Amino acid sequence: MGMPLKNLDVYQALFGMNDQFINIIEKEFSVSIVLRDNGFRIQGNEGTKPLAKQVIDKLISLLYEGQSIDVSTVRYLCSLVLKGHGDSAEDIFHDIVAYTYRGQRICCKTAGQQEYVNAMRNSELTLAIGPAGTGKTYLAIALAVLALRNKDVERIILTRPAVEAGEKLGFLPGDMAQKIDPYLRPLYDALYDLMGQDAYVSLIEKGTIEVAPLAFMRGRTLNDAFIILDEAQNTSSEQMKMFLTRMGKNSRCVVVGDLTQIDLPQNRQSGLKIASEVLKDVEGLSIVNLTQADVVRNDLVQRIVGAYEQHQNHRSLA
Repeated sequence: MGMPLKNLDVYQALFGMNDQFINIIEKEFSVSIVLRDNGFRIQGNEGTKPLAKQVIDKLISLLYEGQSIDVSTVRYLCSLVLKGHGDSAEDIFHDIVAYTYRGQRICCKTAGQQEYVNAMRNSELTLAIGPAGTGKTYLAIALAVLALRNKDVERIILTRPAVEAGEKLGFLPGDMAQKIDPYLRPLYDALYDLMGQDAYVSLIEKGTIEVAPLAFMRGRTLNDAFIILDEAQNTSSEQMKMFLTRMGKNSRCVVVGDLTQIDLPQNRQSGLKIASEVLKDVEGLSIVNLTQADVVRNDLVQRIVGAYEQHQNHRSLA
């Protein structure tokens, strides 16, 4: 038997919709799990029953602490326990990065995310490279909002290159703000989630938060700011050098990108790729490589990323 279930809400959250969470654990550890006398009973493989119990106990602890769990959390916890690293789960899942404006906790969900968050906390410049769904941009914005709330910085600057993602958008009507809005929309969405729309609009009007395309950074020195360059794989080497030399006094900079989704012309190298090679031995900065194992957006996204990586590896070997 494992930890008793004190209420129906915890039971429902533990099992998941259509028992999907418990089904994952059963499949990973070759066991069957049934509810008995306000607790659960694990049957099946004697060697893996203690491992399944360890996963369930940790999930229940997370639920009692008010944390939500999802498929990616369950799968990642199973993988940690199978590798003998179950004890590290507490450090990872209890690392509270920030809170949304609704009071919901934003926590690390993988060891890679925790490494990334610690890098941003401790380094003036962090380069984060990894696939879609690993939380690169969202976690960076969460720390930027936290730094602003704590008055560690006076403003947040978010930027990304205005590069079309493999398709021609054609003529865009409206003024400059309306023309660049589609490129910057993902940054707005993260800010709304963390701050609420009213607070965001107020800070935008005051100039405390600035969201602008990368070209607008040229010639500036950015002091007392938390600066985030998103979609950095679509910068040229010249643009990347220009951006990195914008950092002023008491500034913190985070550069994020996915080297598998470069939308530059084929004859141009990614500034992010070059920077990760040129700057690897420079003191005062961190380079973090996130992987498929750090994908937390959706279970299907993780499988898609894995399929593309496998396909690319086959092509490179051919």
